[in-house]
Amino acid sequence: FASPLCSGSRSSKTFKPKKNIPEGSHQYELLKHAEATLGSGNLRMAVMLPEGEDLNEWVAVNTVDFFNQINMLYGTITDFCTEESCPVMSAGPKYEYHWADGTNIKKPIKCSAPKYIDYLMTWVQDQLDDETLFPSKIGVPFPKNFMSVAKTILKRLFRVYAHIYHQHFDPVIQLQEEAHLNTSFKHFIFFVQEFNLIDRRELAPLQELIEKLTSKDR
Repeated sequence: FASPLCSGSRSSKTFKPKKNIPEGSHQYELLKHAEATLGSGNLRMAVMLPEGEDLNEWVAVNTVDFFNQINMLYGTITDFCTEESCPVMSAGPKYEYHWADGTNIKKPIKCSAPKYIDYLMTWVQDQLDDETLFPSKIGVPFPKNFMSVAKTILKRLFRVYAHIYHQHFDPVIQLQEEAHLNTSFKHFIFFVQEFNLIDRRELAPLQELIEKLTSKDR
C-alpha cells in the first residue's frame, strides 16, 4: 500500500478535471435525457439513439460522460496504482498495453500503468477540448473523421476499466465502489455494442465479465 505522501501529488495529477457540457445547450439536454433513461434501470433502452437525434452528437455526449465516469472511478483507486504495484500497463497476464498517440509519441512505449493512464486521460481530454472535433456550439458540424476518433477514445477508455478490474478489484470492493464500477462498465458496454464502436478483439480482456453483465439483459 502506497503511503499517502508519495501518491498524493500524483493522484491529483492523474485525476483530470471534469469535462462539462455547457448548460442550456442541446448537448446538455441530451445528457439529461440519457440520465433520465438510465434512471429507469433499463440500460439497453438508455443507450439507444433518441428519435430524431444526430448519432455523432449522441456519441459525443456519451463519450464525454464516460470520460468523466472513468476519471472518477480511477481517481478513487490511484493510491493503489503506483509505479511499484503496476510497472506495466496490463489487464491480466495476457494483455499488456504500450502507449503511442501518433503525434507526440509515435513508436509505442512500455510504461507503468499510472503513467499510461495519465497519458491516456490527458490525450482524451485534449480531443474532447478540441472544438473542431467535439463542437459544443449548435450548428457547428462534426468533422468527417469524428466516428473514428470517438472509436479510438472509447477503445482506450476501455483499457482503464480493464486495468481496474484485473489489477485493482480488491480495493474497489474495500471502498464499496463495486456496484458503481459494474453499473458504469455495463452502461459503457451496452453503448459500444449498440453502435458497434469497439472491435470484439479489443474487449477480450473482459470477455467473461461482459458476458456475465450482459446476459441478464438479453
